Amino acid sequence: MGEEIYYYQSLKQIVSAFRNHAITPVELMEALINRIKKTEPLIHSFISYDVDSAMEQAIAATRRWQMGENRSSFDGIPIGIKDIISVRGQPLTCGSRMLGNYVSPYDATVIKKLRSAGMVIFGRLNLDEFAMGSSTENSAFGPTMNPWNLRCVPGGSSGGSASAVASGQMLVSLGTDTGGSIRQPAAFCGVVGLKPTYGRVSRYGMAAFASSLDQIGPLGRSVEDVAIILSIISGRDIHDSTSIDLPVADYEQQSREERPWRIGIVEEFMGDGMDDSVRQVLQEAIEFYKSSGCDVISLSLSTLKAGLAAYYVIATAEAFSNLARFDGIRYGHRSAEASDAMDIYAKSRAEGFGAEVKRRIILGAFVLHGGYHDAYYTRAQKVRSLIREDYEKALKNVDFLLSPTTPTVAFPLGMQYTDPLQMYLNDIYTVTVNLAGLPAISMPCGFDSNHMPIGLQLIGKPYEEGALLSAARFFEKSHKFASGRPSFPGSGYANENSYSRRK
Repeated sequence: MGEEIYYYQSLKQIVSAFRNHAITPVELMEALINRIKKTEPLIHSFISYDVDSAMEQAIAATRRWQMGENRSSFDGIPIGIKDIISVRGQPLTCGSRMLGNYVSPYDATVIKKLRSAGMVIFGRLNLDEFAMGSSTENSAFGPTMNPWNLRCVPGGSSGGSASAVASGQMLVSLGTDTGGSIRQPAAFCGVVGLKPTYGRVSRYGMAAFASSLDQIGPLGRSVEDVAIILSIISGRDIHDSTSIDLPVADYEQQSREERPWRIGIVEEFMGDGMDDSVRQVLQEAIEFYKSSGCDVISLSLSTLKAGLAAYYVIATAEAFSNLARFDGIRYGHRSAEASDAMDIYAKSRAEGFGAEVKRRIILGAFVLHGGYHDAYYTRAQKVRSLIREDYEKALKNVDFLLSPTTPTVAFPLGMQYTDPLQMYLNDIYTVTVNLAGLPAISMPCGFDSNHMPIGLQLIGKPYEEGALLSAARFFEKSHKFASGRPSFPGSGYANENSYSRRK
C-alpha cells in the first residue's frame, strides 16, 4: 500500500508501526507533507509551514527510536498548531495583518510539553482573526474550506485545526476555545474536539482573546487520540496563575471505563432554531444511550437563555482590554503614513485589524464605558454567576449533559459573513460552557441529507475529563463514522459518505 495509509491512522497505530519498523517518523512526516502539498491549494488549512524544521524534528525522533531512547510512545508524531499559540522561531499572526511579520521568541507551555514528548511541531493553522469568528472567513490570509464540501465553511475560529485533521493533512492538532471555537469546527468537519476545564491546560503563550474564557484543547479523529494529547498538554504551570494544580491522569486509559451514566437533556437546548436533521440525529443519540442502560432525564437551566448575550458582553470587554497592547509602537503593524504618536496608534489599528475585530473592540469599549458599565458588563457577570450555579446544580444530579454542538451543519462560504448576529447564533449551545468553565467534547454522530457532518456535544463536571471522554468513547465505539475520509478533488478517496450504528 502507498503512503496514503498513514493519513487516517490512529496515534496508536502509528506508534505500533514505529515499533515494528514499518515506518519511521521521517517517512511519516514526508507522507504528510506530500498530502499537504497536494490538498492545501484546495483546503487552505495552513497560514504557513516550515518543512525544514519539521524534517529536522522528524530526523531527531527517528534516531531516538533507533537507539531506544524515544521520549515517549508518541515521539515523532506530527501535530498542527493553531496560529494563536506561540512556537519559538515561527510566525505568530493570529490570522491578522496586525501581526503579519511577527515571529514568536518563545514556546508556549503546551508546545514545551509536546516537545518533551518528542512530538513534531508542524505548521501554523488558519483561524478567524484573533479567534473572533465562527467560520474562519475572518482571517487576513483568506478563508479555509471544509473538506466535506469545499463551498462550505469549516467552522471557527479553529477552522484550520479541524480542516487539517479532517482532510488527512494532520493526525491531530491544537485549537483554542473561547465560546465554542474547538467544538463548532469539530462538528462541522466531522472530527473530535475537546474543550478542557478552564485551568486544566496552561494558556501561557497563547495570544489572549478573552482571558477568563480562553482554553487550549486538542482535535483528532477519535476520542482516544484526543485523550492522549490531553494527557500530554495538561498540568499546572507557574507561568499561568489560572492553571490548576491537580494530578494529570492517563485520560486514554480513563476513556476506556464504561458504566451506565445518568444523562441530562437541557430543555433550553431543544427549542427552535435547530435543523431537523440535527434534531433527528440528536434524538437517535439519546435513544442509543437509553438502550444502553443509561438513565436519561430532562431538566431546565433557565439562565442559559441569557447566555449568548452575557458571553458577547464579557468576551468583547476582555477583547477590548487585551488588544489594547497592539498600538503600532511596541510591535506589530505600524502605519507608514502616521505623523505623530496618536496618529500611529489610530492608523496602525485601523489598517492592522479586520472588520470583525474592530466590531468587537467597539462593543467592548461601549459595555465598559462609565455610563454603561453597570447596565451591561456588571449585569453580564452576574448572569455568568447564575449560569455557573445552574450548571453546578444540574451536574449534581447527572453525570453529563447532552446537546447538539451546533444548530445547523456547515453553511456555505459567504452566507453569514456579512451578518454578525446570525454568525453569533452558531455559538448558542457552546458559549455557556465557557462562561461556567466546564469541560465539553464534540464528536461526530451522523450526517444530514447532503452528507455534511453533525456534531454531538457532551458537557461534563469540572476537572472530570476522564469521565466525559469515557462516555464519548462509548458512543464512538458503538457507531461507525465510515465516511471519516471526506471526498474532494485530489483527496484520493471515492465518495463513500455514510454513517451507521456499528453492528
